[in-house]
Amino acid sequence: MPKKILIVDDSESIREVVSFTLENEGFEVLIADDGTDALKFLDGREIDMIITDLHMPQMDGITLIKHVRQMEPYTRIPILFLTTESQTSKKMEAKEAGATGWIIKPFVPAKLIAALNKVLR
Repeated sequence: MPKKILIVDDSESIREVVSFTLENEGFEVLIADDGTDALKFLDGREIDMIITDLHMPQMDGITLIKHVRQMEPYTRIPILFLTTESQTSKKMEAKEAGATGWIIKPFVPAKLIAALNKVLR
């Protein structure tokens, strides 16, 4: 059974590139356009990883992570940030909220897959 990954990003082009990259590697992909939209997928179904942007309308990535970490089925799920932000303070804020790792946009597909394989159980 393929691993299921939730992509959360307000950029349609990023969602398409990440989705294409992951599907080509055999992953099942769920797509949300911001944190609020992502919550509809966090209904108890099995999700193996979340990849989220930081800056999004409605609910940003940090707020999403805080919500996810309070939801019993998802307290230990790996969460990767995929963002243009590279400030140490933002990385620390994300880590404190519960992020597992950080990938800077624009990303190289091979590096994204390597990061996923490193943190997926």
